[in-house]
Amino acid sequence: MSLESNLNNLNRGEFVSLFGVIFEKTQWIAEKLFDLKPFKNKDDLINKMIQIYESASKDDSLNILKAHPKLAVEKNLTKHSSKEQSSANLKNCTQEEFAEFTNLNNQYEKKFSFPFIIAVKGKDKIEILNNFRQRINNDVEFEFKESKKQVKKIALFRLDELFTKWNK
Repeated sequence: MSLESNLNNLNRGEFVSLFGVIFEKTQWIAEKLFDLKPFKNKDDLINKMIQIYESASKDDSLNILKAHPKLAVEKNLTKHSSKEQSSANLKNCTQEEFAEFTNLNNQYEKKFSFPFIIAVKGKDKIEILNNFRQRINNDVEFEFKESKKQVKKIALFRLDELFTKWNK
């Protein structure tokens, strides 16, 4: 059986369970996506999912951003976030790095009303800290757009990982 027919044969619960984790704690995107079946192929599914995300209202987008954990300091992480932060070595910060992450997270959230978001895959904690130090100086409009781009990157990484596992 092909990947496409497998995708199109999933019931609502299976589908939402599988795709509801792509956007952090945001199952409604997967629920809307389910209603767009059948999918021609995985690219069709991915494009439709990203379109749902990109066409979300400003309030819905802000809620998606707010669903993301604070980097390095958040204790209650989803399975995906935990794995992603571990791969960037954010679980092994020195006391100084942890203090800086804590300070930057607090300043950033106070300024922008949502947590700092960066697709950490392929980055290390120093690169992430440097990015954090630069982005905290942006204006709200720019940072909102940049955070939305980062969420999209995270979703695409998660989809790629999901389909790679699926094809094994």
